[in-house]
This record gives sequence, structure tokens and C-alpha cells, in this order.
Amino acid sequence: MRNKIKKYVFIFLGTIFLILGAIGVILPILPTTPFLLLSAFLYLRSSKRLYHWLLNHKILGIYIYSYITYHAIDLKTKITSISLLWMTLIISMIIVSHIYITLLLTTIGLAVSFHLILLKTLSKAEMIRKREKNTYQMNLKNH
Repeated sequence: MRNKIKKYVFIFLGTIFLILGAIGVILPILPTTPFLLLSAFLYLRSSKRLYHWLLNHKILGIYIYSYITYHAIDLKTKITSISLLWMTLIISMIIVSHIYITLLLTTIGLAVSFHLILLKTLSKAEMIRKREKNTYQMNLKNH
């Protein structure tokens, strides 16, 4: 019974993050890749069918594929993610205004920013080209 509830909660949350990621493709203020990665994580643990659908999606799948395969995201995602990260951290620091919380949030912000900066930067066209090339090569191996 618990596993069934957990499964449906994960599917629900995965769908919420999927919607946010899809909106992020259109709106530059929302980062796409982090939401899609969360969605993929939740789908992987709740529904293999939804997970495979997301990875193979014509538009959204490329972001997840590029992150998993090449540890790469596009420049828009990097800039938006780091900007939103620091905006929310600074707002939290102002609201809480406690030195230890501020130091903790600053450390977390620096670590996440460092991680994002170290990721390879690929244009969307490069991500699509690399995915198509890999798909083509895999098809050749299977025949």
C-alpha cells in the first residue's frame, strides 16, 4: 500500500516538475534542465514508461540526454539557474538574517554555482546533433 502511494506521489511530483521544465523552454526566467532532471528522477522511481517517454521526447528529452551523457547544459540554462539560485538565496538570507544560516546558504550557493559553471556548455543545436549522431551509431551497431 505504501509503495503504491509513493509511486503516485512521485508521478504527481514528476509531472509538476515536467510542466515547470516545459514552461522553462518558453520562458527564459525558468530553468529547464533542473526541473526536467527532477522529473526524470521521479519518473525513474515510479514509472519506467513515463521515464522512457520523457527521455525520448522530441523537445524535452534533449536536455536530460545532454546532461546525463555529456554533463552539458545550454548557456541559457546556466545563466538562469545561477541567477535564480542567488536571487532566492539572497532573499532567504535577508528574511532569516542569521549569520550561521547566511554562511550555510552562501556555501551551498557557491558549491552549486561552481558545479553549474563546470558543466560543459553546448548550444541546443550541438545537443541535438550529438544525440542524433549517437542514435545513428547505436542503430548501426544493432543491425
